[in-house]
Amino acid sequence: MPPIRTARNRKPPPDGFEDIEDTLLEFQNKMKDAENATHEGKKRYETVWPIFQITHQRSRYIYDMYYEKEAISKKLYDWLLKNGYADANLIAKWKKQGYEKLCCLRCIQTKETNFNSTCICRVPRDQMKDEQTIECVSCGCRGCSSSD
Repeated sequence: MPPIRTARNRKPPPDGFEDIEDTLLEFQNKMKDAENATHEGKKRYETVWPIFQITHQRSRYIYDMYYEKEAISKKLYDWLLKNGYADANLIAKWKKQGYEKLCCLRCIQTKETNFNSTCICRVPRDQMKDEQTIECVSCGCRGCSSSD
């Protein structure tokens, strides 16, 4: 069995964590509210949408703080990824061309769709025939393709 994590064997956060701690606590409170929200009147797959969206926002915040604004150190960034404050796989996709606005990893997994293709939200809006609203079944995204 793995050892039980206690305060004694957990490493303290690196310098600079205090600057972003308030924002991360806000995300944590939003996540608790989303987990405890009522599911009445929603479809089964709609109940997890707020959780996906908050996880995306928190990961995007950490990504922007490190790559765009350069406000946090590499050591703090690695610590945040290691301790689960951000989705490392999603951030890895954001660094690749064409995936800069990706909402979740489920949208690019081809095995979870009917026709072995990516999600409908990955199709650019200018290539859509109708002006209908599109919502991803996986995460509730209304379009995350790079149509720049």
